[in-house]
Amino acid sequence: MILDELAFSIKAASSDPVAVKLADLLSQWKHDDSNVEDLESWVERYIGNTWIASEEEHKNIYRLWSEFKNEAVRCIQGMTMNERLFCFGLMSRFDAARTEQERKAIYAKLLANP
Repeated sequence: MILDELAFSIKAASSDPVAVKLADLLSQWKHDDSNVEDLESWVERYIGNTWIASEEEHKNIYRLWSEFKNEAVRCIQGMTMNERLFCFGLMSRFDAARTEQERKAIYAKLLANP
């Protein structure tokens, strides 16, 4: 699963405003300066400290997140840069980067060395 699929799957799993906001925030993460560790910490706190009305939907959303976390976040150190870019939906941002500074920011976001 990749980040964009996760966001889509969360929206498909629940129309609860908390779930929709989580999906939107996952998509927005691609455009900020936080890194993968920040993403993991933030999502864990968000899911743990918000209330989705349906317990079943909450469990399903946490299952989706856990699957992504185990496949992408926890395995990031064993990935190539292209795999990281793909899993986290940053290929187009990386390709559009015009300066070395912009690319270094993406490397940092994905916990990679330039």
